[in-house]
Amino acid sequence: MPPLKQAPPLDVVPRPSACPGLWRIVAARDGGICRIKLPAGVLSADQADAVAEAAERYAGGVIEATNRSNLQIRGIGADHAGLVEALLAAGLGPRQAESDDVRNLMLSPLAGHDPQALVDTRPLAAQVLELLEGTPAFHRLSAKFALLLDGGEALAMLDHPHDVWLSALRLDGQLWLAVGLAGCPGNARPLAAVPYADGLSLVRAVLERFLQLASAERSRMRQVLVDCSPEAFIDGLQLPLRRDRAVLDWQRPRQACRWLGVLAQAQGSALGVAPPLGRLTPAMLRGAARVAREQGDGSLRLSPWQSLLLPSVEPAAQDRALAALGKLGFICDHAQPLARLTACTGSSGCAKGLSETKADAVQLAQWLGPQAPASVHLTGCPRSCALAHVAPATLLARAPGRYDLYLRDPRVPGFGALRGRDLTLKEAGAMLDLPTEHLDD
Repeated sequence: MPPLKQAPPLDVVPRPSACPGLWRIVAARDGGICRIKLPAGVLSADQADAVAEAAERYAGGVIEATNRSNLQIRGIGADHAGLVEALLAAGLGPRQAESDDVRNLMLSPLAGHDPQALVDTRPLAAQVLELLEGTPAFHRLSAKFALLLDGGEALAMLDHPHDVWLSALRLDGQLWLAVGLAGCPGNARPLAAVPYADGLSLVRAVLERFLQLASAERSRMRQVLVDCSPEAFIDGLQLPLRRDRAVLDWQRPRQACRWLGVLAQAQGSALGVAPPLGRLTPAMLRGAARVAREQGDGSLRLSPWQSLLLPSVEPAAQDRALAALGKLGFICDHAQPLARLTACTGSSGCAKGLSETKADAVQLAQWLGPQAPASVHLTGCPRSCALAHVAPATLLARAPGRYDLYLRDPRVPGFGALRGRDLTLKEAGAMLDLPTEHLDD
Protein backbone atom coordinates (compact mmCIF):
# COMPACT_ATOMS: atom_id res chain seq x y z
CA MET A 1 0.00 0.00 0.00
CA PRO A 2 1.43 3.45 -0.89
CA PRO A 3 2.08 5.80 2.03
CA LEU A 4 -0.74 8.14 2.99
CA LYS A 5 -0.50 11.65 1.69
CA GLN A 6 0.59 14.08 4.40
CA ALA A 7 -2.48 15.54 6.04
CA PRO A 8 -2.76 19.32 6.23
CA PRO A 9 -2.78 20.99 9.65
CA LEU A 10 -6.00 20.32 11.51
CA ASP A 11 -6.94 23.99 11.64
CA VAL A 12 -6.87 24.31 7.84
CA VAL A 13 -10.31 24.60 6.29
CA PRO A 14 -10.53 22.82 2.90
CA ARG A 15 -12.63 25.58 1.37
CA PRO A 16 -15.04 28.23 2.66
CA SER A 17 -18.38 26.64 3.49
CA ALA A 18 -21.05 26.72 6.17
CA CYS A 19 -21.49 22.95 5.84
CA PRO A 20 -19.83 20.92 8.61
CA GLY A 21 -17.48 18.08 7.80
CA LEU A 22 -14.88 15.99 9.55
CA TRP A 23 -12.13 18.51 8.88
CA ARG A 24 -14.42 21.56 9.06
CA ILE A 25 -15.86 22.16 12.51
CA VAL A 26 -18.50 24.85 12.13
CA ALA A 27 -19.43 27.13 15.00
CA ALA A 28 -22.98 27.11 16.36
CA ARG A 29 -24.65 28.60 19.41
CA ASP A 30 -24.03 25.43 21.43
CA GLY A 31 -20.42 24.93 20.26
CA GLY A 32 -18.76 23.39 17.22
CA ILE A 33 -20.37 20.87 14.87
CA CYS A 34 -18.42 18.04 13.22
CA ARG A 35 -20.16 15.91 10.59
CA ILE A 36 -18.93 12.33 10.05
CA LYS A 37 -19.77 11.13 6.55
CA LEU A 38 -20.28 7.37 6.64
CA PRO A 39 -19.66 5.33 3.48
CA ALA A 40 -23.05 3.87 2.52
CA GLY A 41 -24.22 4.86 6.02
CA VAL A 42 -22.28 1.97 7.59
CA LEU A 43 -20.74 2.27 11.05
CA SER A 44 -18.95 -0.61 12.76
CA ALA A 45 -19.63 -1.24 16.42
CA ASP A 46 -16.04 -0.27 17.25
CA GLN A 47 -16.45 2.99 15.33
CA ALA A 48 -19.69 3.69 17.17
CA ASP A 49 -17.79 3.35 20.45
CA ALA A 50 -15.15 5.76 19.12
CA VAL A 51 -17.80 8.37 18.23
CA ALA A 52 -19.36 8.04 21.69
CA GLU A 53 -15.95 8.47 23.33
CA ALA A 54 -15.11 11.51 21.18
CA ALA A 55 -18.47 13.15 21.92
CA GLU A 56 -17.85 12.80 25.66
CA ARG A 57 -14.19 13.78 25.65
CA TYR A 58 -14.16 16.67 23.19
CA ALA A 59 -17.78 17.88 23.17
CA GLY A 60 -20.93 18.03 25.27
CA GLY A 61 -22.04 14.46 24.56
CA VAL A 62 -24.64 15.29 21.90
CA ILE A 63 -24.64 13.04 18.81
CA GLU A 64 -27.13 13.44 15.97
CA ALA A 65 -28.27 11.15 13.16
CA THR A 66 -28.69 13.24 10.01
CA ASN A 67 -31.13 12.95 7.12
CA ARG A 68 -28.28 11.97 4.78
CA SER A 69 -27.39 8.83 6.77
CA ASN A 70 -24.48 10.41 8.61
CA LEU A 71 -23.61 11.31 12.19
CA GLN A 72 -22.61 14.63 13.69
CA ILE A 73 -21.19 15.68 17.04
CA ARG A 74 -22.41 18.96 18.58
CA GLY A 75 -21.11 21.21 21.32
CA ILE A 76 -17.43 20.72 20.47
CA GLY A 77 -14.95 22.58 22.65
CA ALA A 78 -11.55 24.05 21.88
CA ASP A 79 -9.60 20.86 21.12
CA HIS A 80 -10.59 20.45 17.48
CA ALA A 81 -7.35 18.67 16.63
CA GLY A 82 -7.86 16.04 19.31
CA LEU A 83 -11.41 15.32 18.14
CA VAL A 84 -10.47 14.98 14.48
CA GLU A 85 -7.47 12.79 15.19
CA ALA A 86 -9.58 10.48 17.38
CA LEU A 87 -12.13 10.07 14.57
CA LEU A 88 -9.43 9.53 11.94
CA ALA A 89 -7.79 6.88 14.11
CA ALA A 90 -11.13 5.00 14.09
CA GLY A 91 -11.21 5.05 10.28
CA LEU A 92 -14.06 7.56 10.12
CA GLY A 93 -12.69 9.77 7.38
CA PRO A 94 -9.90 10.38 4.88
CA ARG A 95 -6.49 11.68 5.87
CA GLN A 96 -6.78 14.17 3.01
CA ALA A 97 -9.03 17.06 4.00
CA GLU A 98 -9.94 17.81 0.40
CA SER A 99 -11.38 14.28 0.01
CA ASP A 100 -13.88 14.57 2.85
CA ASP A 101 -16.35 17.07 1.38
CA VAL A 102 -17.17 15.03 -1.71
CA ARG A 103 -18.26 11.81 0.00
CA ASN A 104 -21.96 12.59 -0.34
CA LEU A 105 -23.33 9.32 -1.73
CA MET A 106 -26.55 7.91 -0.25
CA LEU A 107 -27.73 4.30 -0.48
CA SER A 108 -30.62 2.37 1.03
CA PRO A 109 -29.75 1.44 4.63
CA LEU A 110 -30.48 -2.15 3.59
CA ALA A 111 -28.28 -2.07 0.48
CA GLY A 112 -27.04 -5.59 -0.10
CA HIS A 113 -29.68 -7.08 2.22
CA ASP A 114 -33.07 -5.89 0.91
CA PRO A 115 -34.99 -8.82 -0.66
CA GLN A 116 -36.70 -6.48 -3.15
CA ALA A 117 -33.46 -5.04 -4.54
CA LEU A 118 -32.59 -5.54 -8.20
CA VAL A 119 -28.87 -5.38 -7.46
CA ASP A 120 -26.42 -5.05 -4.57
CA THR A 121 -25.27 -1.46 -5.03
CA ARG A 122 -22.40 -1.66 -2.56
CA PRO A 123 -19.64 -2.62 -5.05
CA LEU A 124 -20.54 0.26 -7.39
CA ALA A 125 -20.90 2.60 -4.40
CA ALA A 126 -17.36 1.72 -3.28
CA GLN A 127 -16.07 2.51 -6.78
CA VAL A 128 -17.92 5.84 -6.86
CA LEU A 129 -16.56 6.85 -3.45
CA GLU A 130 -13.03 5.92 -4.55
CA LEU A 131 -13.53 8.03 -7.68
CA LEU A 132 -14.75 11.02 -5.68
CA GLU A 133 -12.04 10.82 -3.04
CA GLY A 134 -9.17 10.05 -5.42
CA THR A 135 -9.86 12.46 -8.30
CA PRO A 136 -8.48 15.94 -7.53
CA ALA A 137 -10.75 17.57 -10.12
CA PHE A 138 -13.82 16.35 -8.25
CA HIS A 139 -12.65 17.99 -5.04
CA ARG A 140 -13.99 21.21 -6.58
CA LEU A 141 -17.54 19.96 -6.02
CA SER A 142 -19.58 21.79 -3.41
CA ALA A 143 -19.66 20.28 0.06
CA LYS A 144 -23.44 20.00 -0.47
CA PHE A 145 -23.27 18.28 -3.88
CA ALA A 146 -25.04 14.94 -3.33
CA LEU A 147 -25.60 11.70 -5.21
CA LEU A 148 -28.12 8.89 -4.73
CA LEU A 149 -27.56 5.29 -5.83
CA ASP A 150 -30.83 3.33 -5.74
CA GLY A 151 -30.84 -0.43 -6.26
CA GLY A 152 -34.61 -0.84 -6.28
CA GLU A 153 -34.85 -1.62 -2.57
CA ALA A 154 -38.18 -1.57 -0.74
CA LEU A 155 -36.52 0.41 2.07
CA ALA A 156 -35.51 3.49 0.10
CA MET A 157 -35.78 7.23 0.58
CA LEU A 158 -37.18 8.37 -2.76
CA ASP A 159 -38.11 11.95 -1.85
CA HIS A 160 -34.82 13.59 -0.85
CA PRO A 161 -33.57 15.75 -3.74
CA HIS A 162 -30.05 15.07 -5.03
CA ASP A 163 -27.84 16.75 -7.59
CA VAL A 164 -27.56 13.39 -9.37
CA TRP A 165 -29.73 10.33 -8.81
CA LEU A 166 -29.13 6.86 -10.22
CA SER A 167 -31.71 4.06 -10.18
CA ALA A 168 -31.39 0.43 -11.22
CA LEU A 169 -34.08 -0.84 -13.60
CA ARG A 170 -34.59 -3.99 -15.61
CA LEU A 171 -35.47 -3.68 -19.29
CA ASP A 172 -35.47 -6.43 -21.91
CA GLY A 173 -34.03 -8.85 -19.39
CA GLN A 174 -30.99 -6.64 -18.78
CA LEU A 175 -30.01 -4.50 -15.79
CA TRP A 176 -29.68 -0.79 -16.54
CA LEU A 177 -28.84 2.30 -14.53
CA ALA A 178 -31.05 5.34 -15.08
CA VAL A 179 -29.84 8.87 -14.36
CA GLY A 180 -31.75 11.98 -13.30
CA LEU A 181 -30.58 15.46 -12.38
CA ALA A 182 -31.52 17.90 -9.59
CA GLY A 183 -34.35 15.86 -8.15
CA CYS A 184 -35.26 12.43 -6.89
CA PRO A 185 -36.57 9.18 -8.35
CA GLY A 186 -39.74 9.47 -6.29
CA ASN A 187 -41.28 12.17 -8.49
CA ALA A 188 -39.12 12.50 -11.61
CA ARG A 189 -38.39 10.53 -14.78
CA PRO A 190 -34.89 9.58 -15.92
CA LEU A 191 -33.10 11.37 -18.74
CA ALA A 192 -31.08 8.40 -19.96
CA ALA A 193 -29.71 5.00 -18.97
CA VAL A 194 -26.61 2.89 -19.43
CA PRO A 195 -25.95 -0.79 -18.77
CA TYR A 196 -25.43 -1.18 -15.04
CA ALA A 197 -21.85 -2.34 -15.64
CA ASP A 198 -21.12 1.12 -17.09
CA GLY A 199 -22.35 2.93 -13.98
CA LEU A 200 -18.96 4.23 -12.92
CA SER A 201 -18.31 5.67 -16.38
CA LEU A 202 -21.70 7.37 -16.23
CA VAL A 203 -20.92 9.00 -12.88
CA ARG A 204 -17.54 10.19 -14.13
CA ALA A 205 -19.05 11.66 -17.30
CA VAL A 206 -21.84 13.47 -15.42
CA LEU A 207 -19.42 15.00 -12.91
CA GLU A 208 -16.97 16.10 -15.59
CA ARG A 209 -19.80 17.69 -17.57
CA PHE A 210 -21.10 19.42 -14.44
CA LEU A 211 -17.71 20.93 -13.62
CA GLN A 212 -17.39 22.25 -17.16
CA LEU A 213 -20.57 24.26 -16.61
CA ALA A 214 -20.35 25.09 -12.90
CA SER A 215 -18.91 28.21 -11.26
CA ALA A 216 -18.52 29.64 -7.78
CA GLU A 217 -22.02 31.10 -8.11
CA ARG A 218 -23.48 27.93 -9.69
CA SER A 219 -22.21 25.10 -7.51
CA ARG A 220 -25.34 22.90 -7.50
CA MET A 221 -26.93 21.00 -10.36
CA ARG A 222 -30.22 22.92 -10.13
CA GLN A 223 -28.29 26.18 -10.64
CA VAL A 224 -26.44 24.86 -13.69
CA LEU A 225 -29.70 23.66 -15.22
CA VAL A 226 -31.09 27.22 -15.23
CA ASP A 227 -28.98 28.00 -18.30
CA CYS A 228 -28.44 24.47 -19.60
CA SER A 229 -31.54 22.31 -19.96
CA PRO A 230 -31.38 18.76 -18.59
CA GLU A 231 -31.62 17.41 -22.14
CA ALA A 232 -28.76 19.64 -23.29
CA PHE A 233 -26.71 18.53 -20.29
CA ILE A 234 -27.21 14.87 -21.22
CA ASP A 235 -26.47 15.62 -24.90
CA GLY A 236 -23.01 16.80 -23.84
CA LEU A 237 -22.01 13.53 -22.15
CA GLN A 238 -19.27 11.70 -24.00
CA LEU A 239 -20.91 8.33 -23.44
CA PRO A 240 -23.27 5.98 -25.33
CA LEU A 241 -26.71 6.36 -23.74
CA ARG A 242 -30.09 4.69 -24.06
CA ARG A 243 -32.82 7.33 -24.39
CA ASP A 244 -35.84 5.55 -25.86
CA ARG A 245 -39.39 5.73 -24.50
CA ALA A 246 -38.90 2.66 -22.30
CA VAL A 247 -36.28 4.62 -20.36
CA LEU A 248 -37.82 8.09 -20.50
CA ASP A 249 -41.26 6.85 -19.41
CA TRP A 250 -39.97 4.65 -16.60
CA GLN A 251 -41.13 5.54 -13.08
CA ARG A 252 -39.49 4.20 -9.95
CA PRO A 253 -42.01 1.84 -8.27
CA ARG A 254 -43.02 2.74 -4.72
CA GLN A 255 -43.88 0.43 -1.87
CA ALA A 256 -45.05 0.98 1.67
CA CYS A 257 -41.85 1.88 3.50
CA ARG A 258 -41.32 1.08 7.16
CA TRP A 259 -37.99 1.66 8.86
CA LEU A 260 -38.77 0.78 12.50
CA GLY A 261 -39.15 -2.62 14.13
CA VAL A 262 -38.36 -5.95 12.48
CA LEU A 263 -37.42 -5.50 8.81
CA ALA A 264 -37.10 -8.26 6.23
CA GLN A 265 -33.69 -9.11 4.81
CA ALA A 266 -32.82 -11.51 2.01
CA GLN A 267 -31.49 -13.70 4.83
CA GLY A 268 -32.63 -13.13 8.40
CA SER A 269 -33.93 -9.77 9.63
CA ALA A 270 -32.77 -6.30 10.51
CA LEU A 271 -33.97 -4.18 13.41
CA GLY A 272 -34.85 -0.53 12.85
CA VAL A 273 -34.80 1.92 15.77
CA ALA A 274 -34.72 5.70 16.02
CA PRO A 275 -33.26 8.05 18.60
CA PRO A 276 -36.01 10.53 19.56
CA LEU A 277 -35.84 13.48 17.17
CA GLY A 278 -32.56 12.17 15.77
CA ARG A 279 -30.50 12.85 18.90
CA LEU A 280 -28.38 10.20 20.65
CA THR A 281 -26.44 10.14 23.88
CA PRO A 282 -23.09 8.35 24.04
CA ALA A 283 -24.75 5.68 26.19
CA MET A 284 -27.38 5.05 23.51
CA LEU A 285 -24.77 4.70 20.77
CA ARG A 286 -22.59 2.42 22.89
CA GLY A 287 -25.63 0.33 23.79
CA ALA A 288 -26.67 -0.04 20.15
CA ALA A 289 -23.11 -1.09 19.30
CA ARG A 290 -23.21 -3.71 22.06
CA VAL A 291 -26.49 -5.15 20.75
CA ALA A 292 -25.06 -5.18 17.20
CA ARG A 293 -22.06 -7.19 18.40
CA GLU A 294 -24.06 -9.63 20.49
CA GLN A 295 -27.16 -10.12 18.32
CA GLY A 296 -26.28 -8.83 14.82
CA ASP A 297 -23.33 -8.70 12.46
CA GLY A 298 -21.35 -6.11 14.44
CA SER A 299 -22.42 -3.13 12.32
CA LEU A 300 -24.96 -0.32 12.37
CA ARG A 301 -26.54 1.36 9.36
CA LEU A 302 -27.62 5.00 9.53
CA SER A 303 -30.75 5.87 7.57
CA PRO A 304 -32.16 9.04 5.94
CA TRP A 305 -35.01 8.87 8.48
CA GLN A 306 -32.50 9.78 11.22
CA SER A 307 -32.68 6.21 12.46
CA LEU A 308 -30.40 3.19 12.89
CA LEU A 309 -30.59 -0.34 11.51
CA LEU A 310 -28.95 -3.40 13.01
CA PRO A 311 -28.59 -5.95 10.20
CA SER A 312 -28.58 -9.74 10.38
CA VAL A 313 -30.28 -10.34 13.73
CA GLU A 314 -31.36 -13.94 14.22
CA PRO A 315 -35.14 -14.45 14.69
CA ALA A 316 -34.68 -15.91 18.18
CA ALA A 317 -32.86 -12.75 19.29
CA GLN A 318 -35.20 -10.12 17.82
CA ASP A 319 -37.47 -9.55 20.81
CA ARG A 320 -34.58 -9.53 23.25
CA ALA A 321 -32.61 -7.07 21.11
CA LEU A 322 -35.58 -4.72 20.63
CA ALA A 323 -36.28 -4.74 24.36
CA ALA A 324 -32.67 -3.82 25.08
CA LEU A 325 -32.75 -1.00 22.52
CA GLY A 326 -36.05 0.28 23.93
CA LYS A 327 -34.54 0.46 27.41
CA LEU A 328 -31.75 2.58 25.98
CA GLY A 329 -34.35 5.15 24.86
CA PHE A 330 -34.75 4.23 21.19
CA ILE A 331 -38.10 4.39 19.40
CA CYS A 332 -38.82 0.86 18.19
CA ASP A 333 -42.14 1.11 16.33
CA HIS A 334 -44.14 3.54 14.24
CA ALA A 335 -46.98 3.72 16.78
CA GLN A 336 -44.96 5.93 19.13
CA PRO A 337 -45.91 9.60 18.56
CA LEU A 338 -42.31 10.81 18.39
CA ALA A 339 -41.76 8.47 15.45
CA ARG A 340 -43.89 10.89 13.40
CA LEU A 341 -41.97 14.03 14.38
CA THR A 342 -38.75 15.64 13.20
CA ALA A 343 -37.27 18.87 14.49
CA CYS A 344 -34.25 21.03 13.80
CA THR A 345 -31.74 21.93 16.50
CA GLY A 346 -33.79 24.89 17.70
CA SER A 347 -32.86 28.15 19.36
CA SER A 348 -30.55 26.65 22.00
CA GLY A 349 -28.17 25.45 19.31
CA CYS A 350 -28.83 27.77 16.36
CA ALA A 351 -28.90 31.56 16.29
CA LYS A 352 -31.51 31.52 13.50
CA GLY A 353 -33.98 29.39 15.45
CA LEU A 354 -36.97 31.21 16.91
CA SER A 355 -38.08 28.43 19.28
CA GLU A 356 -36.81 25.35 21.10
CA THR A 357 -38.09 23.02 18.42
CA LYS A 358 -36.91 19.72 19.91
CA ALA A 359 -38.46 20.46 23.31
CA ASP A 360 -41.58 21.71 21.52
CA ALA A 361 -41.81 18.47 19.52
CA VAL A 362 -41.79 16.44 22.75
CA GLN A 363 -44.72 18.53 24.00
CA LEU A 364 -46.54 18.31 20.67
CA ALA A 365 -46.32 14.51 20.75
CA GLN A 366 -48.84 14.38 23.61
CA TRP A 367 -51.41 16.28 21.50
CA LEU A 368 -50.80 14.48 18.22
CA GLY A 369 -53.95 12.51 17.42
CA PRO A 370 -54.51 9.51 15.15
CA GLN A 371 -55.67 11.68 12.22
CA ALA A 372 -52.44 13.69 12.13
CA PRO A 373 -50.13 13.32 9.11
CA ALA A 374 -47.56 10.54 9.21
CA SER A 375 -44.73 13.08 9.23
CA VAL A 376 -44.73 16.46 10.97
CA HIS A 377 -41.66 18.68 10.89
CA LEU A 378 -40.90 21.51 13.33
CA THR A 379 -38.42 24.06 12.03
CA GLY A 380 -37.07 27.11 13.83
CA CYS A 381 -36.57 29.10 10.63
CA PRO A 382 -37.41 28.83 6.91
CA ARG A 383 -34.18 26.93 6.10
CA SER A 384 -35.71 23.67 7.40
CA CYS A 385 -32.29 22.13 8.07
CA ALA A 386 -33.44 18.88 9.64
CA LEU A 387 -35.45 17.63 6.65
CA ALA A 388 -34.25 17.39 3.05
CA HIS A 389 -37.74 17.31 1.52
CA VAL A 390 -41.06 18.98 2.31
CA ALA A 391 -42.97 17.10 5.00
CA PRO A 392 -46.73 16.46 4.78
CA ALA A 393 -47.07 19.01 7.61
CA THR A 394 -44.58 21.70 8.64
CA LEU A 395 -44.69 23.91 11.71
CA LEU A 396 -42.58 27.03 11.15
CA ALA A 397 -41.64 28.86 14.35
CA ARG A 398 -42.49 32.54 14.57
CA ALA A 399 -41.82 33.01 18.33
CA PRO A 400 -41.01 30.77 21.30
CA GLY A 401 -43.69 28.07 21.44
CA ARG A 402 -45.72 29.55 18.56
CA TYR A 403 -45.89 28.27 14.99
CA ASP A 404 -47.47 28.70 11.57
CA LEU A 405 -48.87 25.44 10.15
CA TYR A 406 -48.33 24.44 6.51
CA LEU A 407 -49.64 21.38 4.68
CA ARG A 408 -47.73 20.11 1.67
CA ASP A 409 -49.43 20.99 -1.60
CA PRO A 410 -47.74 20.34 -4.99
CA ARG A 411 -49.46 23.44 -6.36
CA VAL A 412 -47.86 25.71 -3.77
CA PRO A 413 -44.09 26.31 -3.51
CA GLY A 414 -42.13 26.05 -0.30
CA PHE A 415 -43.74 24.29 2.64
CA GLY A 416 -47.16 24.22 0.95
CA ALA A 417 -50.48 25.80 1.88
CA LEU A 418 -50.66 27.93 5.03
CA ARG A 419 -53.40 26.47 7.26
CA GLY A 420 -52.90 28.13 10.63
CA ARG A 421 -51.13 31.20 11.98
CA ASP A 422 -49.44 31.87 15.31
CA LEU A 423 -50.59 28.60 16.90
CA THR A 424 -49.68 27.26 20.30
CA LEU A 425 -48.47 23.66 20.34
CA LYS A 426 -51.81 22.46 21.69
CA GLU A 427 -53.68 24.37 18.96
CA ALA A 428 -51.34 22.94 16.33
CA GLY A 429 -51.93 19.42 17.61
CA ALA A 430 -55.69 19.91 17.45
CA MET A 431 -55.52 21.28 13.89
CA LEU A 432 -53.25 18.45 12.74
CA ASP A 433 -55.83 15.94 13.95
CA LEU A 434 -58.55 17.42 11.72
CA PRO A 435 -59.30 16.05 8.25
CA THR A 436 -57.64 18.25 5.63
CA GLU A 437 -60.93 19.53 4.23
CA HIS A 438 -61.81 21.01 7.65
CA LEU A 439 -58.67 23.15 7.88
CA ASP A 440 -59.18 26.82 7.05
CA ASP A 441 -56.55 29.40 6.17
